[in-house]
Amino acid sequence: MNGTRSDKGTVAFPLSTRRRRTYAAGVAVLLCLYLLLAAKEFAASVFASRPELAKLQLAVRLSPGNADYRHRLGRFFAFVAGDTTRSIESFRAAVALNPYNARYWFDLAAAYQVTGDLKSQRSALEHALQAEPTAPDVAWEAGNFFLVNGDTDRALREFHVVIENDVELMHPALRTSWRVRPDADALLRNVVPPHPDPLIAFLNLLMSQHETEGAIKTWDQLTASREKFQNRYLYEFVQYLIGMHRPDAAMTAWQQSADILGLSAYQPTDDNLVVNGDFSLDILNGGFDWTYVNRIGVRPVLDPSDFHQGHRSLSLTFEGPGISDAGISQLIPVRGATTYDFSVYYKSADFEGAGGPQVVLRDAYNGAPLFASNSLNDADFWKEVHSKVTTPNDTTLLVLAIERFPAGSAIRGKLWLDDFELSPASSDSPSGRSPVDDDEKETQ
Repeated sequence: MNGTRSDKGTVAFPLSTRRRRTYAAGVAVLLCLYLLLAAKEFAASVFASRPELAKLQLAVRLSPGNADYRHRLGRFFAFVAGDTTRSIESFRAAVALNPYNARYWFDLAAAYQVTGDLKSQRSALEHALQAEPTAPDVAWEAGNFFLVNGDTDRALREFHVVIENDVELMHPALRTSWRVRPDADALLRNVVPPHPDPLIAFLNLLMSQHETEGAIKTWDQLTASREKFQNRYLYEFVQYLIGMHRPDAAMTAWQQSADILGLSAYQPTDDNLVVNGDFSLDILNGGFDWTYVNRIGVRPVLDPSDFHQGHRSLSLTFEGPGISDAGISQLIPVRGATTYDFSVYYKSADFEGAGGPQVVLRDAYNGAPLFASNSLNDADFWKEVHSKVTTPNDTTLLVLAIERFPAGSAIRGKLWLDDFELSPASSDSPSGRSPVDDDEKETQ
């Protein structure tokens, strides 16, 4: 036998010279064909990258099965040559080769729109939505098409897709949805996804339109989701509601957000309506905690070295120029025609100048004073200021502040404040005192 025996006992028969040559020739032919096809595809990709009609047409001839080249040629006819008929032919060829690319269908729909063929345009858009049902750019264009053609419900369904999937298009989609259906309940139910980003965007839109009831419903849905969001949105919403004379709703929003935003310690209680009255917590500078603005000539510090109770107080250093207030204040919702007990402890040192700082409670809306202490510049030990404060019938919100009296005159010195308290007076407490009287008690 002509053959060789392997180590394992099998016999290997080498190819004849003629067979080896035939095999090599076959491999060479296949390799040439592969290289030719590769060269054609490479040449086609080069030509397709050039926005010239002849080059694009050559790319299509070299690679007739490439949907992308057909699409590029269609876009050239549509946007450069202005030949809508030929652009439609190219786009139709592209979608025939690849019906799963929404952009091809969308450009075909745009071409049909130019010709006024609304039926074909709608069909192409439907195919685009089927190809990529969550593509926000396709949904945006489809939504606008349905809107122009009077199908508002279908348009809003597509805007829902936009809002849920595209941050940049979310705001124009919300504005358009509100313009065509200014109904907060309907939009919250069918268009606005129940997640913080779209809900906050819708909330801002409603606030800009002064749609307070709709904004409150949106906030209710935002907090019902139990998803965390930035504290600043709470502060902005509280500020908006205060501006709309809705302190009740503002406090509800504050309480709704307590667990979500970690603000449980910043809630008023039945025993004390002042939030963070002992300054044991960091100042939020927003909502119903203390807020502050920088005042030239006043330096506020949370002082852990001197306090009445707890572990720190608010220290205010006055350094000369005339001021009207210390820049720190707190808003406190209250009931009208109600008597409250108010108290605060203070300590002062090294005051110079006429008058001094005083604690004041005013109606937050009309500015009328309900209580003003004497000047707090006469105690080098902790002293209590106490008074009963009765609110007028229409008072719903107080502002607690530290003001300069007389306003505008220069002053120097240091003031410590601690343990602010405001609570409803008990029914058997005397309430005949004037709300501007104060009673100071010394404590060592």
